[in-house]
Amino acid sequence: MKKIIALLAILATSICTYAQDVEKLIDQKDVARIIQTLAADDMQGRGTFTPGIEKAAQFIEGEFKSIGLKPLEGNPGFRQVVDPKALGPLPTRGNMAEKLTNNSLFNVVGVLPGKTKPNEFVIFSGHYDHLGIVKNVIESDSIANGADDDASGTTAVITLAKYFKKLDNNARTLIFVAFTAEEIGGYGARYFSKMVDPNKTVAMFNIEMIGKASKFGENSAFITGFERSDFGTILQKNLEGTAFKFHPDPYPEQQLFFRSDNAALAMLGVPAHTISTDQIDIDKLYHTVKDEFSSLDVKNITATIKAIALSSRGIVAGTETPTRVTNMAR
Repeated sequence: MKKIIALLAILATSICTYAQDVEKLIDQKDVARIIQTLAADDMQGRGTFTPGIEKAAQFIEGEFKSIGLKPLEGNPGFRQVVDPKALGPLPTRGNMAEKLTNNSLFNVVGVLPGKTKPNEFVIFSGHYDHLGIVKNVIESDSIANGADDDASGTTAVITLAKYFKKLDNNARTLIFVAFTAEEIGGYGARYFSKMVDPNKTVAMFNIEMIGKASKFGENSAFITGFERSDFGTILQKNLEGTAFKFHPDPYPEQQLFFRSDNAALAMLGVPAHTISTDQIDIDKLYHTVKDEFSSLDVKNITATIKAIALSSRGIVAGTETPTRVTNMAR
């Protein structure tokens, strides 16, 4: 009994220490700065193949550089240019194939090498593209800023990179990815999935639309494909004693597990899941010009980022490994 009590005390102290680190190292004002920059009008909605997405990429590259991340092996910088030849047959609609031959698509990727398990990878991702300038016959605004979709997720990726770099104790190699072209077919994630060894990738935290409280209320988020691995169970276990809780996806009819960048890695067996808070069934701002910074709850975004940081600690430390995804049936 004494040993059990002592063990519980150690665990409680460990959780408390991690929680203190999260509160100290993740700053809400900095979260607001990043997302406000990405969702600003001068980014022009970050449409694929536009000057706006180029500007967004430059901003993300600057953040990764200031954090002290390293480029992905084989890349001279933080840009991972998508090679269309690796994607197979491309659609001819909208001259997509022609556009993809001009080295115009690129992910932004930064790496924090692992200390003791450098050949095991943990991915934190979000997509930095959105719809760009759209036709709007009702109002004068034509910029689809994509503040929630997915500047919020990209902000989480940058913030988590900063957090883990400050801790500087990750056993596994952490890969931080801002994916391109999610909105037009997931080309960035599809290409990335061919450039990383899925057998060495132990988990993928894909973060998509965390800008507002979930249907479960504050301090909550949901995980797509919760039942397909024990990824969500591990995360929730590591949040015991906190107010935050991860739930299974409450919108199975929406097929969200297959509608974001996690799917490309999940197809290869990686426990790759999307974390979100969006009430997709009633979200009237989704894919509209009203998805702006002013519509977001920065406190909710920050709380979700902190929960991801805290819940991922065992996976990052190499002490916990989610089960593989084996069933990709819809």
